[in-house]
Amino acid sequence: MIFRIPELRNKIVLTLVLLAVYRMGSLIVLPIMDQEKLAQNVQRSQGDGGGIDRVMTMLSLFSGTDVGQCTIFGLGIMPYISASIIFQLLGTVYPPLEKLQKEGESGRKKINEYTRYATVIICFGQSFAWLSALSSSGGLMGNEGSLVLEGYRTLYYQLICTVLMTAGTVLLMWIGEQIDEYGIGNGISLIIMAGILARMPEAGARLLQPAFQNGVKLGTESGIEKLLMMGMLFIAVIVCVVAITQAQRKIPIQSAKHTRGRRVMGGQRQYLPLRLNQAGVMPIIFASSLLMFPWFLFTQLATLLPEWSFVRMAEDAFRGHGYVYNLCYIALIYFFCYFWTAISFNPKDMANNLKDYGSFIPGYRPGGRTAGYLEQVMVRITYVGAAFLALIAVIPTIVSNALVIDPLVASFYGGTGLLICVSVALDLVQKIDSHLVMRNYPGLLEADAA
Repeated sequence: MIFRIPELRNKIVLTLVLLAVYRMGSLIVLPIMDQEKLAQNVQRSQGDGGGIDRVMTMLSLFSGTDVGQCTIFGLGIMPYISASIIFQLLGTVYPPLEKLQKEGESGRKKINEYTRYATVIICFGQSFAWLSALSSSGGLMGNEGSLVLEGYRTLYYQLICTVLMTAGTVLLMWIGEQIDEYGIGNGISLIIMAGILARMPEAGARLLQPAFQNGVKLGTESGIEKLLMMGMLFIAVIVCVVAITQAQRKIPIQSAKHTRGRRVMGGQRQYLPLRLNQAGVMPIIFASSLLMFPWFLFTQLATLLPEWSFVRMAEDAFRGHGYVYNLCYIALIYFFCYFWTAISFNPKDMANNLKDYGSFIPGYRPGGRTAGYLEQVMVRITYVGAAFLALIAVIPTIVSNALVIDPLVASFYGGTGLLICVSVALDLVQKIDSHLVMRNYPGLLEADAA
């Protein structure tokens, strides 16, 4: 049914081709790196189950690529996301940007232009710092000696690879924009989702490899109880993500009656849907990014000041994602949920729009009373949405520590990775449904129900 509509078929085919280009580019390595030594160091870091392994896993989740391999798409799409977030936040406190946001399409194009420039600057700085860390002797992932091949450890070759990685991220940004304009839409999220799905087979192999080698006896490293727990958790997280993502708080709205001649217009009762998870996955991205800095900071301080027991305790707490780390993680998720909701949802503007269209909430006067009620409702439902995000974010750490499972496996099959994939998949289904319904075809869910 989907491929019977030429326009929708062309959009899907173009999207798949561009995503294939992205995946092929993710396999093109930088010429100056010793890939064998880099792979050995990444594998060594993955064996400890904490520290840099968790950091690399989290970076890979949100960047849409494997940052452990130095490819032309090594930075992924994260620099563009960071630049977009910066300008969106600045739009609330910087008057010129706020003015541009209110200018409509022309203002949006100007902000997008500034975002692209900022992306290039961020890419250049991050890629140069990443290559410098890999070129140094020791420090990163505990490697011994430089990971750069002999004869290429000069500033000239480092700048060339910096430009290559910057161009790779810019190309990803362009691919995402092409998917938005000519493809099925939501290009950046699809790129992240494609990167996550590409790494899921590796996570599955890590989960099942001990079972094939040692069997599935109870109480062993690959016991049947662990596999059953992961399977149940996988299904439970999918069900919860779908339920919370689709959940809405419907506010009843009554439109005023208008008399035109002998006809009475309006007076209809409708609903204003408020999403339970208004912020999406962004609070988890923000919180995870901020909590990487304390780990790096305490790691460096522990190296410089080994006699300070407090610094070693703090490093162990953040390295192993212990109790202190989880508390900080949950607190930051709640903070960013409310912060992001305050940016994206303005109750005063919503109340004014209802007043301009001649609608009102029964029991509340238009204007300030309506805005206060909407803000109160949003605060309550955001609390529930933040609790859900905090639970999803902490599940991988709990599962990894309790069941002694690889953090990569727990992250993909019981936490943030599933949250991103399911959310993007639901949005993709809605976009396809809109194309089908517009041409009098039944939607995907309606077809399944029939």
